[in-house]
Amino acid sequence: MAFVYVADLKKHAGQTVAVRGWLFHRRSAGKLHFLQVRDGSGVVQCVMGRKDVDEKTFELAGRATQESSVIVEGEVRLDERAPGGAELGVKKFEIHAMAEQPYPIAIQQHEHGVDFLMEQRHLWLRGPKSAATLRVRARVAQSIRDFFNNRGFFLVDPPILTPAACEGTTTLFNVEYFEDKAYLTQSGQLYMEAAAMALGKVYSFGPTFRAEKSKTRRHLTEFWMVEPEVAWATLDDIMNLAEEFVSFVVQRALETCREEFKVLERDPKPLEKIVPPFHRISYDDACAKVKAAGVEMKDEDDFGTPQEMAIVGDSEKPVMVHRYPTAVKAFYMKRDPQNEKRVLCVDVLAPGIGEIIGGGQRADDLRYLEDQIALHKLPRSAFEWYLDLRKYGSVPHSGFGLGLERTVAWICGNEHVRECIPFPRTIYRIYP
Repeated sequence: MAFVYVADLKKHAGQTVAVRGWLFHRRSAGKLHFLQVRDGSGVVQCVMGRKDVDEKTFELAGRATQESSVIVEGEVRLDERAPGGAELGVKKFEIHAMAEQPYPIAIQQHEHGVDFLMEQRHLWLRGPKSAATLRVRARVAQSIRDFFNNRGFFLVDPPILTPAACEGTTTLFNVEYFEDKAYLTQSGQLYMEAAAMALGKVYSFGPTFRAEKSKTRRHLTEFWMVEPEVAWATLDDIMNLAEEFVSFVVQRALETCREEFKVLERDPKPLEKIVPPFHRISYDDACAKVKAAGVEMKDEDDFGTPQEMAIVGDSEKPVMVHRYPTAVKAFYMKRDPQNEKRVLCVDVLAPGIGEIIGGGQRADDLRYLEDQIALHKLPRSAFEWYLDLRKYGSVPHSGFGLGLERTVAWICGNEHVRECIPFPRTIYRIYP
């Protein structure tokens, strides 16, 4: 008997196939059992009639417990009312392993608090919405790779252990490195700059770490980031790339994640509007918009969530804010030649979630970078290799970083980024 995945059942209409998975829910009504079986690709309703199987099998199905692993054989019947558009008329049923009871997580997961569900994250992943979110995440990750690979970028893997800070020394995780000290990477950007000088167009895609004591719905201490870097690119070039990139990823999700959006109860219509051009606004004009909305903020300060939400307002597309104050951005940003109090940078703010991209043009002047390293009290010895990039054939170059979890949260319509990574790490959580 051919085993098929639930997601492919519609291709086998009228055929007898077998599905291997786990019993998500069972409901019995007289001479019928309705078994909802999930296999990772989706959920299918399996209808078992007493007359369709022997008495022993019918009785066994009636005792099957939630999350028991099962093998179900039956005829595929198309039914648009069913999840995925098909159901299975059961002919054979086997329990591979009966799950112990009570199962820790109720089918109605809203009965549990977040702390409890996080403690049971290894089981919570099996829930329909958790599984749907992870499928979206996987497809978004694939679209990210496709976008850059198809545009002549080379994937370069930066180190996880680094000798110095990239995004500020206050958010570093210290690691013992034999008799020396190292840090978990905050960003692969500095290494991508080196790679861009060798390969022209590069990107990295992997985990990054920030020891931020933040408890907002947008922060994790471990998250994934994609970071492209392009030699000879200006701020305008990288803004155009970011706009094209975000639009591609969202449109690909619309093509590949329709069933997941149904499970997540995510209305896809707002995502259909995510196409170029995005609205572009300077930091100074953004501040004026924040104040006009009655949201407080300090002069020349960075934006927090309330300010970002005021800037996006009722925009249906992401908003690109450029040219922030020098004081609130990293040491490597290139100063705006038209205004020394501003740097050539950009943040992309998505509706409902805020910043998903931060990036800009990098300083390419050796003396300026030396002064910035001293000003920020960074150990020059750890950056000698980085300064070499300005000594030997320096060119204009730009890049950005996009946070995967925030992007997935926005696309899925999820409230918190912890739902968008398999095993979230936060200020209070490292288990399981």
